[in-house]
Amino acid sequence: MPHWEDSPATYFVTFRLADSLPKETIEQLKFERHDILATAKAMGRDLSPGERARLDDLFNEKIDASLDAGKGERRLADPRIAWMTSETLLHFDGTRYRLFVWCVMPNHVHVVFRPLAEHKLSAILHSWKSYSAREANRILGCVGPFWQREYYDHLVRGERDFHRIVRYVIENPRKAKLTDWPWVGVLREPKR
Repeated sequence: MPHWEDSPATYFVTFRLADSLPKETIEQLKFERHDILATAKAMGRDLSPGERARLDDLFNEKIDASLDAGKGERRLADPRIAWMTSETLLHFDGTRYRLFVWCVMPNHVHVVFRPLAEHKLSAILHSWKSYSAREANRILGCVGPFWQREYYDHLVRGERDFHRIVRYVIENPRKAKLTDWPWVGVLREPKR
């Protein structure tokens, strides 16, 4: 799916480790997505509101549940990697973007932020992921892909949506049954 960018805009972004979703989970999601799209196409119509909701649920709830189950090597659970990833997010806060809240989970990262000036969502994500991947591989003595190439982004639509998403990010460690999880940051609310 293409990423929808607007300016000025606040985004909720999730990016994940390369091994965070098992191949079977990805294949099942692709199959279910294909089935929904093929049914509408075979009937010569656009997706119904119910089918759109099913697609949203498929890619939001199922992926979230799988990520929160902590699959893969969980390299972000290593305090050195979690700290470095957190510092990477904070590095250009106030110059390239305005960071509102973030959470580094064992196998994925959630961030709510607003790009500043001419800085684009895709460039910011590329910067975070490329720097942190190089550093993590150096720290761990590894080579190869660290992050999944694709990421999920959501354009925050208003104050109610903003507060719902901030609450989700802050509560994600508890939802995933992580106790005393230190890798959550709340910096500020957007100016009204």
